[in-house]
Amino acid sequence: MSWNPNLTPGHPDDAGPDAIETVIVPRARDLGDFEVRRALPAPQRQMVGPFIFFDQAGPAEFLTGQGVDVRPHPHIGLGTVTYLYRGDFHHRDSTGADQVIRPGELNWMIAGKGVTHSERTSAEGRSGPNSLFGIQTWIALPEDREDSDPVFEHHGKASLPEFNDGGVSARLILGRAYGATAPATLYSDTFYLDVTLEAGARFPLPDDHEDRGIYVSTGSVRVAGQVFEAGRMMVFRPGDAITVEAGPEGARLMALGGETLNGPRYIWWNFVASSRDRIEAAKEEWRAAHWGKGMFDLPPADREEHIPLP
Repeated sequence: MSWNPNLTPGHPDDAGPDAIETVIVPRARDLGDFEVRRALPAPQRQMVGPFIFFDQAGPAEFLTGQGVDVRPHPHIGLGTVTYLYRGDFHHRDSTGADQVIRPGELNWMIAGKGVTHSERTSAEGRSGPNSLFGIQTWIALPEDREDSDPVFEHHGKASLPEFNDGGVSARLILGRAYGATAPATLYSDTFYLDVTLEAGARFPLPDDHEDRGIYVSTGSVRVAGQVFEAGRMMVFRPGDAITVEAGPEGARLMALGGETLNGPRYIWWNFVASSRDRIEAAKEEWRAAHWGKGMFDLPPADREEHIPLP
């Protein structure tokens, strides 16, 4: 599939430096076996459209028998988006979902009023040396969906629309862009793309979304008269025509955004809500550990341990 004929790449210097509202340098966090780099929320920017959390996981290398073990933990008021470049995760959650995700696929879990899940390197992955590199992000739910029942969806690589043109390969993970729509259920106008650029290739951001940003995962890009290396997120002023050009070694980036939510969100640990009261209630429920009798239960196939309240 090619670009929408009404949206062709321009020049990376067509928009001036003031078209970039925010440049975010992610904070590194050492989780023991691997490192994450957190771009959202940031002191200077809480959200890009409905995206309220954005982590780069890895790259990390593991020996045979090793891997990642994120024990069962809770969420409210958000949708979790797991997308991998390398490696795998075995996802289990309290809806009964039990799914291994591999590169180019999408795991989309709508927490709603409360869900618990775990993510671990699969048994197959641990059978030999393995690696992990991917992006995990959260989308804040509209207020009228915060009390919805939790839902899990898995979408394979073949079901996600792809665009290939002029050294650009882009996969639409969520939402709508360039006349295509991804299959995952959404409750707000959104776009989320995995974009690979050959050296010197140019990529036009969608021009029909209010908030837009990019995160450079590998390589470097030129945009709005500036060069940005891997590990940078840029958020753009609404309305400008934005084209990104890959550096001499090419680039891989995530493009994200959508409509601004109707108000700010409170975020604490793994909870997102439009009111502090919702978060306080979730804290008490998780602390009480009344599995299956209140807001939270544990995944049916992963009930032996969980992450305690901080």
